[in-house]
Amino acid sequence: MYERDVFSEDWRRPLRGKIPQIPAELDLVVEDADGGFCGAVVACDKEAVTLEDRHGRRRLFPLAPAAFLLDGKPVTLVRPSGPSKPRRSASGSIAVDGLRARVARESRIYVEGVHDASLVEKIWGHDLRVEGVVVEYLEGVDHLPEIVAEFGPEPGRRLGVLVDHLVPGSKESRIAAQVAGPDVLVVGHPYVDIWQAVKPSVAGIAAWPVVPRGVPWKEGVIAALGWRRDPAEAWRHILGRVSTYADLEPELLARVEELIDFVTVRDEG
Repeated sequence: MYERDVFSEDWRRPLRGKIPQIPAELDLVVEDADGGFCGAVVACDKEAVTLEDRHGRRRLFPLAPAAFLLDGKPVTLVRPSGPSKPRRSASGSIAVDGLRARVARESRIYVEGVHDASLVEKIWGHDLRVEGVVVEYLEGVDHLPEIVAEFGPEPGRRLGVLVDHLVPGSKESRIAAQVAGPDVLVVGHPYVDIWQAVKPSVAGIAAWPVVPRGVPWKEGVIAALGWRRDPAEAWRHILGRVSTYADLEPELLARVEELIDFVTVRDEG
């Protein structure tokens, strides 16, 4: 029935052209084609490349032809020519090698919940340790006025807050207005939940479902997508697919960077 046996060929060989050769630059994220180990390049010599996954585990792989996948397509990694680029953190900043976390500042960043905190830690954790900034979570924006009053913001002791669904007329915007001040900055993104700040393609879906009013958002999303997971399991699945700032929506990136700048700025005088 077929002119050729489609299963007898090496799947790594493209039908047309050659498999591209990609320099194994530091922080390039690839996947081992055989074992599925996914990680960023942390070292490369003339014979092998070292990958580090998101858990900090490292593995050494030979620079064999078509041994890796980049964006799902087979590639051949080659040793880069010239000096290597500086290693970058998940947020895109230049990584500080041999970092020892500094003593925590008095200033703090608060986020709404544990999912928000885990995402901020995954992307900006390195930067926050460099700056000595602690991230805590509110367990709901309703507690914000009490937390601000107890914290006692003042020059040199600033409070930055990231909230979900900060749009005009929302409950979140009204609460934010109550606590606003020179040493308190409340910013937010337009999404109902932090899950939506992850690009749909990264989460492995075409788009985030629209959940009807009155239906709990996370549960509604899980049902619409047909996932057999509870919210905690679903979030672990989503977070596990996030590796760099490029996996997040710009509306979230800008707000977190703004908060970090706000709580680390030196007060004039």
